[in-house]
Amino acid sequence: MAQTAAMATASEHDSLISNRFLVKLTAGMALMAALTAGVVTGGHWLGSRIRLGGHTESRQPQVIDIGRDRLSLPANMIRFEAQRRSGPAERVDLYLTWPDMDGFTAGNSDRFNDLTRSRGLIFVQISQSVMSKDMSGRVEPIYSRYFEGRPADAGHGLTLHHFRPEAGYERDVLLTAPREGKDGYAVRCVIPGKASEATSADCQRDFSAGEDLSVLYRFSSDLLPEWRQLDAAVSHLVADHLMKKAAKTP
Repeated sequence: MAQTAAMATASEHDSLISNRFLVKLTAGMALMAALTAGVVTGGHWLGSRIRLGGHTESRQPQVIDIGRDRLSLPANMIRFEAQRRSGPAERVDLYLTWPDMDGFTAGNSDRFNDLTRSRGLIFVQISQSVMSKDMSGRVEPIYSRYFEGRPADAGHGLTLHHFRPEAGYERDVLLTAPREGKDGYAVRCVIPGKASEATSADCQRDFSAGEDLSVLYRFSSDLLPEWRQLDAAVSHLVADHLMKKAAKTP
């Protein structure tokens, strides 16, 4: 009798141990499965972040107010993640493929990530104007005072002007060109000694847009032969994305 009772107790004990073991084993397997899923999901997320490198493929419009002007811009054109939001802003920075004038996509990602492809991108900064004249308007009253030597023919309808050292423009030169029915064209550049040394920001030009916007864009000196098309493309892009603000009700 005692032996039977002892065997029953042992059987119950073994059963209890077995049940506890199974519960712990099941819980451990569930935990491992959850951790594995988390690692896989996190890996996909991290891999995506690394692949995008801070870029986005989203074309969700961001409505941005800068001073008296309003712009609607697709998120994939906006260079910095912190600026990809609707609302008031001091400025917005864009990066665009040339000549497509498109933002980041999976199909053109190499052009955004390969720094050696200087012709591939142009950079645009849109902010509220702080000067009464844009670059074209500053040529005669400001830049011309600091010209040194004779102007030179730079080809493609451009004339190259050197600055005196005291002008503070270091290695910069100014290139100008007349335009029928418009203010003259002007762009400031650092011309590299070798074509292989060109960068995506050798040249910069600014112009006025909207009610009170200053549009500054940078591009490679390799693109100077296409200055007419480039200036027209940036001007049209800004104009196309400008919106009218709703009038405030009194």
